[in-house]
Amino acid sequence: MYEIIEEIEKEQLKAEVPSFNVGDTVKVYNRIKEGEKSRVQVFEGTVMKIQNSSNRRTFTVRKLSNGVGVEKTWPIHSPNVEKVEVVRRGKVRRARLNYLRDRVGKDAKVKEVIR
Repeated sequence: MYEIIEEIEKEQLKAEVPSFNVGDTVKVYNRIKEGEKSRVQVFEGTVMKIQNSSNRRTFTVRKLSNGVGVEKTWPIHSPNVEKVEVVRRGKVRRARLNYLRDRVGKDAKVKEVIR
């Protein structure tokens, strides 16, 4: 039974998976379907966490919009996620950045990796 599920999941994997880590500032190009029309909406924010592996891998991005924190979670292999573009690499020392939820303004920034 498990082998059948594994085969179905392999078909749904994307060929190229974007390379980013927790703490990076990314732009997520998300396809939105409204009735018959579809458009691409950009969501830019900091990657808070990356979960799971294989086909079920998800990532959460957080941004501040009009002083209110907004978090969205996407599956990496979702057909609705057109691409993920890394704007800035972040320097963090933990896998989950839940402490950013309590911070506003400059306190909510992550240090940038200079290469």
